[in-house]
Amino acid sequence: MADKEATVYIVDVGRSMGECRNGRSVTDLDWAMQYVWDRITTTVSTGRKTATIGVVALRSDETRNDLQEDDSFENISVLFEIGQVLMPDIRKLRDAIKPSRTYKGDALSSIVVAIQMISTYCKKLKYKREIVLVTNGTGLINSEDLEPIKDKIKEDNIKLTVLGPDFDDADWGVKEEDKGERKAANEKLLRYFVEDCPNGAFGTLDQAVSQLDIPRPKETRSMPSFKGFLSLGDAENYETALRIPVERYFRTYSAKPPTSSSFALRYGDEPGQGDSGPAATKADQLKSLVRDTKKDALTTVRTSRTYQIDDESVPGGKADVERDDLAKGYEYGRTAVHISQTDENITTLETFAGLEIIGFVADDKYDRYLHISNVNVIIPQKAHDKATLALSSLIHALWESDSYAVARLVTKEAKPTMLVLLAPSIESDYECLLEVQLPFAEDVRSYRFPPLDKVVTVSGKVVTEHRNLPSTSLQQAMDEYVDSMELDLKDDDGDLIEGLPIEHSFSPLLHRIEAAVRWRAVHPDDPVPEVSEQLTRFSRPDEGLVNKSKKQLEKLISAADVKKIPPKTKGRKRNRETEKPLSGLDVDALLNLEPKRAKISPENAIPEFKQLLSRADNVEAILDAVEQMGTIIENQIKHSLGDANYDRVIEGLGTIREELIEYEEPAAYNELLRGLKKKILGDELGGDRKELWWLLRKSKLGLIDQNVSERSEVTEDEANEFLSAA
Repeated sequence: MADKEATVYIVDVGRSMGECRNGRSVTDLDWAMQYVWDRITTTVSTGRKTATIGVVALRSDETRNDLQEDDSFENISVLFEIGQVLMPDIRKLRDAIKPSRTYKGDALSSIVVAIQMISTYCKKLKYKREIVLVTNGTGLINSEDLEPIKDKIKEDNIKLTVLGPDFDDADWGVKEEDKGERKAANEKLLRYFVEDCPNGAFGTLDQAVSQLDIPRPKETRSMPSFKGFLSLGDAENYETALRIPVERYFRTYSAKPPTSSSFALRYGDEPGQGDSGPAATKADQLKSLVRDTKKDALTTVRTSRTYQIDDESVPGGKADVERDDLAKGYEYGRTAVHISQTDENITTLETFAGLEIIGFVADDKYDRYLHISNVNVIIPQKAHDKATLALSSLIHALWESDSYAVARLVTKEAKPTMLVLLAPSIESDYECLLEVQLPFAEDVRSYRFPPLDKVVTVSGKVVTEHRNLPSTSLQQAMDEYVDSMELDLKDDDGDLIEGLPIEHSFSPLLHRIEAAVRWRAVHPDDPVPEVSEQLTRFSRPDEGLVNKSKKQLEKLISAADVKKIPPKTKGRKRNRETEKPLSGLDVDALLNLEPKRAKISPENAIPEFKQLLSRADNVEAILDAVEQMGTIIENQIKHSLGDANYDRVIEGLGTIREELIEYEEPAAYNELLRGLKKKILGDELGGDRKELWWLLRKSKLGLIDQNVSERSEVTEDEANEFLSAA
């Protein structure tokens, strides 16, 4: 379970925070809020009720806090009491955090208000407590009670972070020229105050904002996926069998991006009120939506599913049935085979939870590619000294014998059995068994490929020099090029440094979606920012490596005799010119292929159809080729013994559809398909061929609509209706 957290953000909203300084195009407040919103939205995205937040406005126009009776706490307002922040709260805070019209307000007093909020909310309970103050340091600060405040922060174990625009930071390389005397004094005071607090952090806002693009991986506390005994031998019948209480946890696990859900726009002020039905006009719906922007304009979508069967005795020919009345069936060919629940229980193996070692294998006899799962760790049961000692003995025995253990794993009762490999892992302060799932015999697919270093002829002769094999010079050039792209670089001292550290590589899919959701939560109308450089830095090779290996690449290109291939002519087939060979010879003219073939033979219909289209000089020639193919397809259907020719028909129609889309003649295909459907459903092509129409629907060989071809006159709805109608 995650730790409880209580964080209070103090935002300086004084009048001076509304100014743009040092050439920036955004105000100090907007710049500071980039960091604050990122922290808040990251906490909200976790959805944890124990991750609570409070927000305090410093130098606000009004005073609203529990200590406001004291004049020292004027112009400090609590915008949000400590609690779980939700989406409506973010919108309210966004509207409330604006530059004020005053310069008054004490930063140290606002810290006291935050301490009071944390003490009242957390009491003496165990919480991770933090206060974050963002200010430009231009207001008056009263330092009389500095030491008591510091002692209270230490007593409550509160982490204090203070950030400010243009605060001097030698490590980050920021120093503001012509800094005002008041700001310089305040900055010095705050720095002394923070650095004397436990876990205090004082820095410049420039560093904090620049590091927002660096994704922060989520740390999760893993739960055990198995608790039981690791056994060696039959413990039920033999006392000498080994049984060790162990627990199983994830070692690696794939992080997945947040999933989306379906919602609908809510129209009307209340459910059942307003013009929210089908008769409501678009203008009425937009007006009601505008009214709902102050509330939650989205409502959840409920899924309702009904089941029907064909029944001619009821109106409409369809009868509704309950889900409980349905039976489970398995498809066998084109027939559904029913198996009752009682019979199906026979197919379920009766298994019991456990981890049993069934054998051992030498580590050099195991191939790493056999892994078919994430890696888990097997550790002894917590607070069990005997289990720790026993498992440690097994781990060291496997380590010293260079062996792995093969075990049978059932995580829970009645769960499928898995074969797993147990490998020892020993570190200076930690040891465990690494566990990974092994494939069964039916999970292994063996494929044979020709060798890469030789060519075996039909007669059995082995050839080592061949046009399909790399020459010695090409192999050497490739080796040099690969070596020049080595990622392990050397520093100034000659020590190797890792060029691609794994901790600096992040999942673009995961973090991009999370960043977009957080941004949209705070800025519902602004465009989503561009992708962070941290997510795209590894999508292209390092410029230094590219420049370093440029000479080796040129040698490789020369050794491989790489030549540029002429680009394909862009555009539609009907408008493009015939591609000319590099030799400049017109092969068709040399072979005197005129007159062009005007007849398509059923034995070689598809290639000849494509050839005829490629030589077509006008639309009439295209239509003639389509008509010939239509006749051939009808004959194939008419003379098909059962479904013997159905695959040829589907292939032929698919080719016609694809080619006519390229030649921008969708009307010819649509006319052909309409006539073919009429004949199929009318039993005019050798009897009942309705199964063929079902296959055509399954293959999505429907009409060419306007979404596929701009020249089509068929809409998407008409195409769907034509394909679904029987």
